[in-house]
Amino acid sequence: MAVAEGKLSPDANVNGHVVSTKDYLDPPPTQLFDAGELGKWSLYRAVIAEFTATLLFVYVAIATVIGHKRQTDAAPCSGAGVLGIAWAFGGMIAVLVYCTAGISGGHINPAVTFALLLARKVSLPRALLYVLAQCLGAICGAALVRAVHGGRHYALYGGGANELAPGYSRTAGLVAEALGTAVLVYTVFSATDPKRMARDSHVAVLAPLLIGFAVFMAHLATIPVTGTGINPARSFGAAVVYNGEKAWDEQWIFWVGPFVGAAVAMLYHQYVLRNGAARHSFGSNHDDVKA
Repeated sequence: MAVAEGKLSPDANVNGHVVSTKDYLDPPPTQLFDAGELGKWSLYRAVIAEFTATLLFVYVAIATVIGHKRQTDAAPCSGAGVLGIAWAFGGMIAVLVYCTAGISGGHINPAVTFALLLARKVSLPRALLYVLAQCLGAICGAALVRAVHGGRHYALYGGGANELAPGYSRTAGLVAEALGTAVLVYTVFSATDPKRMARDSHVAVLAPLLIGFAVFMAHLATIPVTGTGINPARSFGAAVVYNGEKAWDEQWIFWVGPFVGAAVAMLYHQYVLRNGAARHSFGSNHDDVKA
């Protein structure tokens, strides 16, 4: 019986009765290096989409942080607050994933791109170009915040740069960043699981909202510790424009933590929950059908 890649197989006709078959095949893994991909406009269009989306994300998110601090200084309790900042990050991710998912996949985060590379869902050249675009977009987004609020206020309120809060060790920051990113990447894999989307059409529609909500929840838990990075491009862009010594000294935390968390989440989803998705076949095993 022919089974479509990434879809449920057609219903089978058995003795005149239509029987719904749950046979399923995962799409084949992406080639690690595909030279032909470099000559396709679709790749560069996707890279531009990642650049633009990350620019907009960082601008709105960091502008919310700086605006909150300015308002709070002028009149206590008048700013957006931690809840508002978390909503700004999560809400903007939901919007941008919805807008760019059909063009680039809506990564907007090197940690997400890294996890998808490990899962063989994107090629190495595409992953590298995405990360480069994301970092450049983040720098431009942070620079726009500085231009809007002015250099004095931008520097006064920390430029939205990620730094360890007083009283927290580097180990605590590393763990917080890894766990926050794991929540995000686990949600990304679950919400975009092709097996699940083939069975439940509503999953694809809800994916951007769920991913944005994961970012929101991760921010609530991690803002008190590191200001919440869980996105190396966001942390890097703010550090470049702010250029503070502490932000640079601790920058490694906001790369190592998210990359470790992303890798753990990918392994958990693909090889524990999906029972070794690299096999690419879920044909006749009844347990897989029920999973």
